[in-house]
This record gives sequence, C-alpha cells and structure tokens, in this order.
Amino acid sequence: MSETSKESFDEVLGRLESTIALLAEGSAPLDELVAAHQRAAGLLSDADARLETLRNRAERLVAELKA
Repeated sequence: MSETSKESFDEVLGRLESTIALLAEGSAPLDELVAAHQRAAGLLSDADARLETLRNRAERLVAELKA
C-alpha cells in the first residue's frame, strides 16, 4: 500500500505543492532536491491516478443519468 493511499486528494495535492515550492526555491542541498524531485514524481503520479478514477466515476454517473 502506498504512503499516500490513506490521504485525501487534497492532502496529496498539498504535499505536492509544498514539495514543488522546495524545488522552486532551489536553496536546499542537491541530495535533498533530488529526493524532493523523486517525491514530487510519486505524488504527481498518485494525484493523476486519483483524478483518472474520479473522471471515470463521473462519466459513469453521467451515462447512468442519461439512460
């Protein structure tokens, strides 16, 4: 089970935003920036998967309403 699986989408998004802010600042040591980049990639992937799931659910609901 992934670290983010128990978090809400908003919590994951908040972590992603703070990680991106750290990267944008660029003043952390290189090893921290590399770790932050890896963390951001994982968070982005998780957020994208969650959005895809929600999109599919919404499309099914719309199809049910039209039926």
